[in-house]
Amino acid sequence: MRSFKILLILIVLLLQYQLWFGKNSLNDYFALREQVSNHDLANQELAQRNSVLAAEITDLRSGLDAVEEHARNELGMIKQGETFYRIIPSSDIEQ
Repeated sequence: MRSFKILLILIVLLLQYQLWFGKNSLNDYFALREQVSNHDLANQELAQRNSVLAAEITDLRSGLDAVEEHARNELGMIKQGETFYRIIPSSDIEQ
């Protein structure tokens, strides 16, 4: 009977060791849980970026106003008959 108790205690200790320090232990679980939460945050940011890009694509496909805005901002284009004025802040002027 005594050897049976010792055997049971050894089995419980072995299982406890596996739980705390072995492969797929609690430390691994918590590390993986942290990685999952980090990936969830990254996925949310990417989903938000994708929705902004989808809205921009819809704007570009639906009308010319968005195309004209991009041409003015990114390419510096002006319409025929318009006059372009460039205002330089006083801090940028060399003296």
